[in-house]
Amino acid sequence: MHRIDPVATTHTSGTAHHFALLLLRIAIAMVFLYHGSAILFGAFGGPGPERFAAFIHAPALVGYLVGLAQFAGGLAMLTGVFMRVGAVCIMIVMLGAIFMVHLRHGFDVTKGGVEYALTQFLLAFALLLAGSGRYSLSSMLPPSLRRL
Repeated sequence: MHRIDPVATTHTSGTAHHFALLLLRIAIAMVFLYHGSAILFGAFGGPGPERFAAFIHAPALVGYLVGLAQFAGGLAMLTGVFMRVGAVCIMIVMLGAIFMVHLRHGFDVTKGGVEYALTQFLLAFALLLAGSGRYSLSSMLPPSLRRL
């Protein structure tokens, strides 16, 4: 019977774990900084908050809140600061996207389905559970704020 020595693998797996969390945070941050900027600021040819809200038949305030949640969530993911709060923001936006837009189109993203929004929701949920990892700016926060 082959036994794995947990002491011999701790350093490598710990470093790999924290690096993996950083890569996941960067991946989700790019998406939400981009989309949040498009909604909140009209960047990259985006609609801006009023046009976004009109597109989903909601008050303009909703456009500002969705854009802010996406942009702030992406910033939190990128830096690791208040990452769990950012993850919750992203999860709420993705649940809205899933139930208000994509679910009626099935799973396939090419048909407007939930595939991509569900993936982003699950990625944010996984990071909410795992935390930001060692490669984060959250260590600069006071200890009482680091859990957020």
